[in-house]
Amino acid sequence: MDLTDRQIQILKTIVEEFTNTAEAVGSETLDKKYNLGVSPATIRNEMVNLTEQGLLKQPHTSAGRIPTPQAIKFYISELMKEKDLSVAEEVAVKERVWDHRFEAGKLLQEATRCLSERTKALSVATTDDNRAYHAGYAYILELPEFFDIDVTRTVLSMLDETQSLMDIFARAADDGQVHIFVGEEIGNQYLEPVGLVFTNFHAGSRKGTLGVIGPSRLNYPYVVPMVRYFGNLINEISKDWQA
Repeated sequence: MDLTDRQIQILKTIVEEFTNTAEAVGSETLDKKYNLGVSPATIRNEMVNLTEQGLLKQPHTSAGRIPTPQAIKFYISELMKEKDLSVAEEVAVKERVWDHRFEAGKLLQEATRCLSERTKALSVATTDDNRAYHAGYAYILELPEFFDIDVTRTVLSMLDETQSLMDIFARAADDGQVHIFVGEEIGNQYLEPVGLVFTNFHAGSRKGTLGVIGPSRLNYPYVVPMVRYFGNLINEISKDWQA
């Protein structure tokens, strides 16, 4: 993507501000809260340029801008720095699921519950025998993106249809350990404000996928390494299971 350093800096700031507030970001906010080294007029002009490039959009009810799914994916791939999980956090997660290590269903149910608590989002796991596990519905109902009944209905319907959820996971084309879909990449027009982060795992003879569903402004620097850790943990716990 052909952006100037200044445009990249402004875009990064807008994505991070939107992640924190869920509100459209205006030039005055950027000028007051961040030391960008340019005038509000210059910031406004650059925001217009970024809008013309499809990276920002202007909600009807606001003078500010919000990042598009394209901008969020650019931020994830080019600008984001993952947060390191603390040893204490990793140990706490492992202790939560360890007692369920001998039974796949209970292990995955506890893993989704724990992942949901850690990320404050909806967590889901599916296996190749068409089983699904979910936790964390209450978290998404507290988020403004899900005040829209069409968005929430679409997400909950997706959870009811295990095969459709597995079909979405199967569309991950890259070879990365953690996959990210934002907005319409998930496959439905109502899911533009939604983000999905997931990883594949092996639990004995079963293959499966574990992930998080939330707003497109998920805290990706934290959610991505956390999802990766859960996937690796399930692989580790179940590696000695009999087929």
